Amino acid sequence: MKVFVTGASGFIGSAVVKELIGAGHQVIGLARSEESAKAIRDAGAEALLGGLEDLDILKQGASAADGVIHTAFIHDFTQYAKANEVEKTAIRTLGEALKGTAKPIVVTAGILFLPKTGGVVTEDDASPAGSMRSSETVAMKLAGEGIHASVVRLPPSVHGNGDKGFVPFIIAMARKNGVSAYPGEGTNLWPAVHRLDAAKVFRLALEEGAVGARYNAVGEKGIEMKAIAGLIAEKLNLPLQSLTDDALLKHFEWMSGFIASDSPAVSDRTREKLGWTPTNPGLLADMEQHYF
Repeated sequence: MKVFVTGASGFIGSAVVKELIGAGHQVIGLARSEESAKAIRDAGAEALLGGLEDLDILKQGASAADGVIHTAFIHDFTQYAKANEVEKTAIRTLGEALKGTAKPIVVTAGILFLPKTGGVVTEDDASPAGSMRSSETVAMKLAGEGIHASVVRLPPSVHGNGDKGFVPFIIAMARKNGVSAYPGEGTNLWPAVHRLDAAKVFRLALEEGAVGARYNAVGEKGIEMKAIAGLIAEKLNLPLQSLTDDALLKHFEWMSGFIASDSPAVSDRTREKLGWTPTNPGLLADMEQHYF
């Protein structure tokens, strides 16, 4: 297949590109800059210059491909609502370009703050209307319109070499404040997955995914936040401390709500339906090796 990948030079998208090419697919990668375009070409893919707001470019990329994987997002948390609206419009545009065909589109969504069944987020737990990130809702609407859309949901920690996400931020805050902190009892759980394992889910969803399916790319059901903070304390030789309320907000700033979230998740159906088995190191082992 020829696959159009948004976010193709990003942390997750670049792993998806590598996975696709390794499986014999051709890739067209959306590139926001010449620097990104070079990285995409160096990976063995074709680059298409443009961003999520360039709707004509999105239509061009989707129309030229046999399928689409959408991993791009504008990671500006100071303008999150705007970034969410841009993504919604981009997904709709990509879907419209595929209407009337059997071409699949796989859309990235998240697991944090989703409803739970039996205390864990399963593939049956749909993202409710009004969720922080609307990508899943938009993709499911496309599926309802007959477009071959499915969703890959990522845990808060997608880890591996080059990670610039939540865990590096937590480490940076520990260095800045001189203490490795965790919320309350520290028993809230964060699911995790290695980026290379996540990339396989995207490929399998593209090749074998069902219309309207939700796939949880979860390698580990949940890691206690205290365990994450404890490893950081050990590696940085800092005190380990529980924080609540204003002290938690002061330490973690805009991220305090994410830090305190409890979102254990399973991927049983994803593993069964796609034949997926994660094989790469877990979060704590990966942190030990690459994050300090």
